[in-house]
Amino acid sequence: MEKIISGEAERDLRRLLAGLDKPVRLLFFKQKGFSCPSCSHQEQLLLELCGLSGKLKLEIRDPVLDGDIAMNYKIARAPATAVLGERDYGIRFYGVTGGYEFPSLLEAVMLVSGGRSNLDPQLQELVRKITVPVHLEVMVTLTCQYCPEVVRVAHEFAFLNDNIRADMVESAEFPDLSRKYEVTGVPKTLINGTSSFTGALPAPAIYLEVVKTVAPEQYQELVTQVRAAGAAAKIRRAEPGHRYELGIVGGGPAAMSAAVYAARKGLDVALVAKKLGGQVNYTAGIENYLGLAEVTGAEMTDAFHSHMARHQVAEAIGENVVKIEKEREDFLLRMEGGRTFKARAVVYCAGKEYKRLGLPGEDALVGKGIGFCATCDAPLYKGKAVAVVGGGNSAFSSVRDLLAFASEVHLVHRSGNFRADAALVAEIKKAPNVKLHTGMEVKAYLGGDRLTGVRLQSPDGKKLELAVDGVFLEIGLTPNSVPVGELARLNKFGEIEVDRAQATAEKGLFAAGDVTDTEEKQISVAVGQGAAAALAAYKYLADNGLTKSSAGRKDPWQ
Repeated sequence: MEKIISGEAERDLRRLLAGLDKPVRLLFFKQKGFSCPSCSHQEQLLLELCGLSGKLKLEIRDPVLDGDIAMNYKIARAPATAVLGERDYGIRFYGVTGGYEFPSLLEAVMLVSGGRSNLDPQLQELVRKITVPVHLEVMVTLTCQYCPEVVRVAHEFAFLNDNIRADMVESAEFPDLSRKYEVTGVPKTLINGTSSFTGALPAPAIYLEVVKTVAPEQYQELVTQVRAAGAAAKIRRAEPGHRYELGIVGGGPAAMSAAVYAARKGLDVALVAKKLGGQVNYTAGIENYLGLAEVTGAEMTDAFHSHMARHQVAEAIGENVVKIEKEREDFLLRMEGGRTFKARAVVYCAGKEYKRLGLPGEDALVGKGIGFCATCDAPLYKGKAVAVVGGGNSAFSSVRDLLAFASEVHLVHRSGNFRADAALVAEIKKAPNVKLHTGMEVKAYLGGDRLTGVRLQSPDGKKLELAVDGVFLEIGLTPNSVPVGELARLNKFGEIEVDRAQATAEKGLFAAGDVTDTEEKQISVAVGQGAAAALAAYKYLADNGLTKSSAGRKDPWQ
């Protein structure tokens, strides 16, 4: 049988495993006497891995024949791998630890051997204080770049607290669980099988989700404390009744950069955001940000927020700004829930989000059949029919990712002319399980609690219903500029027009990041624009006597 680990990968792993401290035991459960290709693959992978270090020991068991042992370790299905050290830390892998999840296995081994958590010390203390049983199940696919980050955090939690156990579950290997938990997008994390969240959240946010489920009475008290974990924190909660000198809308790189610069200028500043990180959260690896040669999106969000937390910033996370109005000299920020915040000036950094079709029931079906990342979710649609909407490179790349899994892939494009590269189009057209529906638009989603199909229609009135289990929308990104649409000037793409100082057409209103008409949508650009916008906002406030800050305006380094 051909080796799984060989060549340069084998040499690199030998060097890595040479740094193991304490011995690690891998307890592997496989179904003997049953056809289980995944069991055989995982067994070979573990045998080869353990052969690279004398401190790794593999023990193979059968969940039926060794039922008492399986019960003791709470193993209910196979293939299953438990990572054990001086004791059982509750770290489990169900399925194959291949693809993007192989590093998750290595990280678990290093964690157990080294005996030291990599989480922030303050967060470690909070996790240790959880006194009720917690079972985390992170549903993943081996093609998902974002899943390993959540798996790592879940295993860190289990390592720190005996009340917590954490499983990586390969969704495609256990379709019964995927159906039970309605997994149509990954990573999806189940908490005690009753509540869940989807996406690669930073570690503090994952902790809050756990607390919200198992100890809701403590949740609100902990929000500010956890947000501040990892910093000499000066973060505080934003107060709706207070008038701030500067309001920052957004939680991405531009917004957090603006908050740091505004706070250093001594402004009374509040940051209001639906969530932290923005599009960075959907980025698996970042290699072009100066000073951080290789970092995940979640790690970058944590680093940015920890830096911001060292400054006097009020924040309201989880608040969605739906409209900004001018009220005499103030700006009024209206929230989705009806609350309002006031500010003398505003830096608007709400970024972009995936475009949607705007059809009835669309929002309710996101995550229940409607998705945006075929690369991550393709294994969930093995043997099923799927539709992809779009005609550019992203749409055709999604189709290509789905080919190996879906029984049928329907590409729906309103035009007969594709924007994708000719070679990619030619490749997809040759695939036997792809059907092209050009000159047609999706007019309705079918189904109730879950998507069951789509209704298409052509300009001449021809209609067609497709029975599909999933739809991936690959129609680009749209700026979140609606809340300032009556104040700022927007270009034809809906982006906010700004000058070199990041100022908009409305005095006192500045904008930065992907929501603006800047041509380059890059993290570094957004960070720079956020800083420039904050400095320009400070100048505006100082020139008009709207701030109590006495900070000088001449020093470009402040």
